[in-house]
Amino acid sequence: MNQLIKKLRRYEITLRKVANSHLQGDHQSIFKGAGLEFDDLRPYQYGDDIRTVEWKVSAKGHGAFVKTFKEDKDQSVYFLLDTSGSQDIGSKDRKKIDQGREIAGVLTLAAVHEGSQVGLISYSDEKEKIILPGKGSRQAVKIIKGIFDQEKKSQGTDLNGMFTFCLNLIKKRSILFVISDFIDSDYERPLKALAKKHDLVVLQMTDPIESALPSLGIIPVFDKEGGKTTWVNTAFGGFSRKIASSFGSERDHLREFCKRNQINYLQIDTRQDIVLPLMELFKLRNKTMKRG
Repeated sequence: MNQLIKKLRRYEITLRKVANSHLQGDHQSIFKGAGLEFDDLRPYQYGDDIRTVEWKVSAKGHGAFVKTFKEDKDQSVYFLLDTSGSQDIGSKDRKKIDQGREIAGVLTLAAVHEGSQVGLISYSDEKEKIILPGKGSRQAVKIIKGIFDQEKKSQGTDLNGMFTFCLNLIKKRSILFVISDFIDSDYERPLKALAKKHDLVVLQMTDPIESALPSLGIIPVFDKEGGKTTWVNTAFGGFSRKIASSFGSERDHLREFCKRNQINYLQIDTRQDIVLPLMELFKLRNKTMKRG
């Protein structure tokens, strides 16, 4: 565990140095922006975000008013980690779950460094591990242990159940990092509800092998989540092209869904060093906050 934390700390320090040298302005953090609470009302000024208009007060005929906010010092950051069987896809040395765990670990250290409360929800098709938010280095170690805990109750996937559980559990507006491959269906409604209530960041883990299946003839394909083997003819009817097209269209669908619902979205490939995609996340969050 000490070696693991040292490795994650090196990533976190590198990330902070790169962010400080490349980003300008006050918003050099992934974690600023969501921890806000209502403060007061003031008259509307040109350039104000239309989403901050207080329509009930403005409708009384005394001019348009917008809500102002102050930073919440007890801001909470949650990591929603999908631990289902499909996350085990990848090379021997680097699977989607490995990439996701490292990212969650580095961001945990970064969030604790900035004084945020950090919590963890690991989920397959049932609750795997729940750690309620807390501050400080002990909490960081507790979260990292929870992230890298190898024991799982189930291989199944239920993103709908995961998001519904989070809606009921997390009452106060927080930053939620969803780390998953999103190989599931019927999760859009609770995910949209989470986006309305919280500041949502979707990190989709991908691996080349899942969308680039070679034409090998008849081969056995093991469904890790279902626990059974199916024989498929990869050379029949453009099977490989259909697989690649299916994965591509599903990722496009998720990307567009996130854009429509003001969710920060980033696709992260297992071949990438995690510093590069996390820098993209810094830039994405920085751009969003300046626009808002």
